[in-house]
Amino acid sequence: MDVYLPIANLSVNGLWIVLLGALTGILSGLFGVGGGFLTTPLLIFFGIQPTVAAASAATQVTGASVSGVIAHGRNKGVDYHLGGVIVAGGMLGALLGAGLFNLLRAIGQIDTVINILYVLLLGTIGALMLREALQSLGYVSVGSGKPRAAKRRHHPLIAAMPYRWRFYRSGLYISPIAPLLLGIVVGTLTMLMGVGGGFIMVPAMLYILGMSAKVVVGTSLFNILFITMLVTMVHAFTTRAVDIVLAGLLLLGSVIGAQFGTKIAQLVKPEFLRLILASIVVAIALRMLWGLGVRPDEVYTVVPL
Repeated sequence: MDVYLPIANLSVNGLWIVLLGALTGILSGLFGVGGGFLTTPLLIFFGIQPTVAAASAATQVTGASVSGVIAHGRNKGVDYHLGGVIVAGGMLGALLGAGLFNLLRAIGQIDTVINILYVLLLGTIGALMLREALQSLGYVSVGSGKPRAAKRRHHPLIAAMPYRWRFYRSGLYISPIAPLLLGIVVGTLTMLMGVGGGFIMVPAMLYILGMSAKVVVGTSLFNILFITMLVTMVHAFTTRAVDIVLAGLLLLGSVIGAQFGTKIAQLVKPEFLRLILASIVVAIALRMLWGLGVRPDEVYTVVPL
């Protein structure tokens, strides 16, 4: 079943796009990531321009996040107070990212930058997550057998920041500056790469902010929901790269997939979930790196204005 995408200016198999949306929806419910880190590269592999893929993936991530937030909210797995601070930073980051996106597009480097960002960020974060997951499962030695000092719940830099607030559901007493800065970074990356930012937000919430694991996934999806909503609006009015047909097909699958992912997450050990997510992230990074070094079939492309 071929479907014509008006903004991407090509025809694709609609069933494959719906299945891709379902896959990213399952990832959203499982890990608290929007799934954009997987959607955008796979759309590029389908032959869709990186600019259109990034803008349309952000739209799809919104739908997957709505479904996931509702499911986690029922189980009191969302810290709305902390999430609101991150959302405020995400809005600032989205506006900053919009300026960078238009600048890079004007000089003809946006596609290359998107690919390089994926390789660097996914490769680094995926490798760190993979190592931590293997350590948790006992496959990798942590170090010597000597007893270690008690580990800080959050990073020392976070503890040193002023104006602390209490975030009761997360069990934190930290400065709101830290989650605000996290939101700015995630908002900028969402605008540039079409990702929800969960693959950065979830590790940062766990290992830098020190949030309770039971609210990390739901709070991440809460932030992704609002940040991607804003990014979609900014893309629609500035870059005009959102393909509504493509986004609709992705949404159709992702909203259903998120419900299944949430149910699966309650049955599988968190350590195995982190191992699976880390493996997927590393695999995507390696595929993007390979694509950067291979000569394309068509050296020149014509993009409609």
